[in-house]
Amino acid sequence: MQDNAHPAVTISAIASAAGVSVPTVSRVLNGRSDVAPATRERVEVLLREYGYRRRGTAQAAPSGLVDLVFNDLDSPWAVEIIRGVEESLNSEGLSVVVSAIHRRGGADSTRKWLDTLGARTSDGAILVTTDLDSFLHAELQRLNLPVVVVDPAGVPDLEVPTIGATNWTGAVTATEHLIQQNHRRIGFVAGRPGLWCSRARLDGYRAGLDAAGIEFDPSLVLGGDFDYASGFAAGRDLLSRADRPTAIFAASDQMALGVYEAARQQGLRVPDDVSVIGFDDLPEAGWASPPLTTVRQPLSEMGTLAARTLVRLIRGEPVESPRIELSTRLVTRSSVRALSN
Repeated sequence: MQDNAHPAVTISAIASAAGVSVPTVSRVLNGRSDVAPATRERVEVLLREYGYRRRGTAQAAPSGLVDLVFNDLDSPWAVEIIRGVEESLNSEGLSVVVSAIHRRGGADSTRKWLDTLGARTSDGAILVTTDLDSFLHAELQRLNLPVVVVDPAGVPDLEVPTIGATNWTGAVTATEHLIQQNHRRIGFVAGRPGLWCSRARLDGYRAGLDAAGIEFDPSLVLGGDFDYASGFAAGRDLLSRADRPTAIFAASDQMALGVYEAARQQGLRVPDDVSVIGFDDLPEAGWASPPLTTVRQPLSEMGTLAARTLVRLIRGEPVESPRIELSTRLVTRSSVRALSN
């Protein structure tokens, strides 16, 4: 119980008294294993002495709700993540509240979500393609809310567990596949600027070219936004050139399908006139005509693992690794044709 000696029981107060950082106290509260035993004991003693209680303990009963937060909800990609999260949490008796911090809304959208979160009880949050900046991180710590990030937007923060995929390796594999089919002039439709996965896929494309001794041509790289419209625009540009590429690697399936339409409108056929590879392996990839060769990103499995990791944090159990990347693999279908030597 609080007394006059300790009027404000906050993580910051505990950290100051223990002579450690706020993230260190947070790691102790979340059951993380990467804290020195002596430091953990000192913090735990102060937590008991100050009568600190985090949400979900005796001071506030668990709500049985977990927040799943996206930047946008208008992509089939999000549906796959939701499927994995819901199946895992439902088996634990937990329910999911799905919402969006719209990237075009900036800080106002983030604050609105935090206000909503503060007005009700949530046992934890899974943030998808989110840049966990200092403001958002501090507010979530203030709420003592366990957090897991799926496919972090920026450099992964080791204070918060993150779940991702081997984007660089997947992009190298896709590029190498096209090169093995004798393609040398390969266009690339990049993902949304600023996202970690976008940079990794572009770097993987460049690495695949470099390994084969093919000089990187920046004119063959066009920006995209992971959606159909940007893939169509980039495809139209690349395919209208006199020296058009023989193959296009799009950093998402949605953009690859946009390239399909750009080819169709210009009287070109996939793969006879241009080969196309995507990234994600959404259900639409297998339904396309022709079925799309793509890099499978285990989206549903990423959601499942994020949910399992969050449940461990909620229970105060340690998380063995702060950063996990699930393997990608190439799924070959009918959208790539080998060129004759």
